[in-house]
Amino acid sequence: MTPLWQSTCADCVIGVTKDIELNTGRFITVEGIEGVGKSTNIEHLSRIIESRGFKVLKTREPGGTPMAERIRALLVEHGEEELPDIAELLLMFAARALHVNNVIRPALAAGTWVVCDRFTDASRAYQGGGRGIPMNNINQLADWVHGNLQPDLTILLDAPVDTGLDRAGRRGEPDRIEVERREFFSRVRETYLQLAGSEPERFIVVDATQDLESVRRAVERIALEIE
Repeated sequence: MTPLWQSTCADCVIGVTKDIELNTGRFITVEGIEGVGKSTNIEHLSRIIESRGFKVLKTREPGGTPMAERIRALLVEHGEEELPDIAELLLMFAARALHVNNVIRPALAAGTWVVCDRFTDASRAYQGGGRGIPMNNINQLADWVHGNLQPDLTILLDAPVDTGLDRAGRRGEPDRIEVERREFFSRVRETYLQLAGSEPERFIVVDATQDLESVRRAVERIALEIE
């Protein structure tokens, strides 16, 4: 099985360096708390975009490159050593720096559309809203790590915390972040909705409490309307 962080089109970034200016690729991120159906809908979204004749690279955060995936493992494992909130945030951005420079920018420069499971909005929601790290600190790191690279579109799959966590609980053993209390995820969700409200031109909020087919139709409409 092809890893989620690995491009589904082998020629997407051949011959492209990270210094090339962005061409025609679109950068689409999918956000939301646990259990809202991001993975399923990313697959559907990517298929629809590909059906329009575009190359698509599906990727994820934290992760997206071999080294960034190793950082991801540190972030989600139940280790013996406590991971301070600031260390968690810095590891997220270390993985993001690898991802942006080695995968996202080259793909976009080659004209490939990038569909990413979470990006910096997740840091704002989880480490900002959830952990309480000041948003200014997170935005400073974002400016440093990816500068003017911002998603062209962010799809926020939204569902109440109880609904999301109940669904996520059926997937198997929870990781280090997934075991947080419901109050933590309530703050995360609230922050996501605040972000969507502050940037309505970038965010589209989809009601993820609907049945899967209804959510798929909503995602399909979005994919067909992206220019």
